[in-house]
Amino acid sequence: MTEKTLNGAQVMIECLKREGVDTIFGYPGGNVIPIFDAILDSGIKLVLTRHEQGATHAADGYARVTGRTGVVLVTSGPGATNTLTGIYTAYMDSIPMVVFTGQTISPNLGTDAFQESDISGMSFASVKHSYLVKDTNDLPRVIKEAFYIAHSGRQGPVLIDLPKDVSSALCTASLDAEMDLPGYKVPSKADQSQIEQTAATIKKSKKPLILAGHGAAISGASQAVKELAEKLGAPVSSTLLGLGVFPASHELSLGMTGMHGTVVANKAIHECDLLISVGSRFDDRITAKLSEFAKLSEVVHIDIDPAEYGKIIKPRHFLCGDAKIILEQLLPFVDRLDSADWLKTVDGWKNKYPLSYPKQGNLRMQHVIHTLYEVTKGKAIVVADVGQHQMWTAQFFKCDYPGQLLNSGGAGTMGFGFPASIGAALGNKTGFPVCAILGDGGFQMTLCELSTVRNNNLPVKIFVMDNSYLGMVRQWQDLFYDKRYSGVLLENNPDFVKLAKAYDIEGFCINRNSDAKRIIEKAMEINDRPVLVHCICEQEDVVFPMIPPGASIADLLTERPKSVLEKPTGGT
Repeated sequence: MTEKTLNGAQVMIECLKREGVDTIFGYPGGNVIPIFDAILDSGIKLVLTRHEQGATHAADGYARVTGRTGVVLVTSGPGATNTLTGIYTAYMDSIPMVVFTGQTISPNLGTDAFQESDISGMSFASVKHSYLVKDTNDLPRVIKEAFYIAHSGRQGPVLIDLPKDVSSALCTASLDAEMDLPGYKVPSKADQSQIEQTAATIKKSKKPLILAGHGAAISGASQAVKELAEKLGAPVSSTLLGLGVFPASHELSLGMTGMHGTVVANKAIHECDLLISVGSRFDDRITAKLSEFAKLSEVVHIDIDPAEYGKIIKPRHFLCGDAKIILEQLLPFVDRLDSADWLKTVDGWKNKYPLSYPKQGNLRMQHVIHTLYEVTKGKAIVVADVGQHQMWTAQFFKCDYPGQLLNSGGAGTMGFGFPASIGAALGNKTGFPVCAILGDGGFQMTLCELSTVRNNNLPVKIFVMDNSYLGMVRQWQDLFYDKRYSGVLLENNPDFVKLAKAYDIEGFCINRNSDAKRIIEKAMEINDRPVLVHCICEQEDVVFPMIPPGASIADLLTERPKSVLEKPTGGT
């Protein structure tokens, strides 16, 4: 078969092969039957999920562990709209993804035809770019552009909407299409004069601090961050998505900063005289009360997205470009700082305010997570869902490698963790086990993917942290609403071990701290199929440290306050 005899669906598959795609996550329907037909015998693995949201989260997890672009294929109408949560999740965290959606035939567009949806319009605010393809001959160019846009610059999802007649018609265009992206430029290096000016500011510092964000991980800047920290004598804190960029075991590591970050990381930001932010967008969960954030410091902001300049924090220096390249530019111009007294102060905070949790009483999520860390010796890929367990995972599973801890950060999407762990397992080349740490609420949003994990025999270790509450919302109602619990009690949770067995998945239960190590070790020995561990945990635990919403870093709480706090205005 020559290129001229290929239909649109076949052209799409050939173009995907040229982009190095080996895995597609999806769910079929009438308007994508030609494409699903073309996948057969193509050599590309089709992962049939049980819901389109699961497909997007799985592609997201795959992209995070491989560094490649995740690919999703779904049908039109509700198939397309079901991807919106996953697209938005990927957009907020700058994850490269190309989502193909089926569409009604071109003559029916705008007529409210069966399963027609304006998915391009609906997704407009949550994609980096989108296409509605109306000419089959545009497909080679569009697909090439989509993958380039998704994976270059500040990465993100791109949507391609394909009417069925476009995927069915013959294509006469060459597969070697040229891209046509006028005005789309990707910054890489910083101007040399900016580098030298920044270095001059850095040399004046005696209390330096580096903040490692997700952009540092995406750019592969982990080694450069380590070299900069060691050369300057600067401690390093991390955002939630930046954990692992700098080794947690390193003596200069302060752990996570922000609302539920360590005391030492937050105190360091509050008192540093120089803050070098590498690939962080100064999210509100990091800054707390903006007027008080790093108010004693000069700020150096390194980011690939020019739109981030001055959006939240007005820095002294903004270096726009690839974080790894810019740090490599900067390193020759800086030397060891006079930071010995600062490091002593920081070490004092570390010793005075260590992370801890109660060791007695009911099973604690913190204990399960810390035990998992000890059993795996920290060598695991951990995918967290959203909630209290997520924050405790960030605190007690200490990551030494970039891409080791996967989270829905910007969107905070409950239901993300389990399908993302499926994608992570399919893309995992590290040899580390993949562990999903899930809340009982979030897990029940996407647990239908138990079929997917079992059908693909993926050795995901599924830890369901069951406190029969929407724990983080309950925590806010506890602290700010005088324990007026509304809509947070998860009554009649299933027996998750029996649920796992219904899917032919082995399950274990932990309900005592003393049983955690033995059962986790048993679960970790199963390496040829998935396993679920149901952890029945303390119901009314609270994540500390905590910066109350609207408060400053200086107002950080390390224990329950004696009175009800002022009601916050922000979301959980």
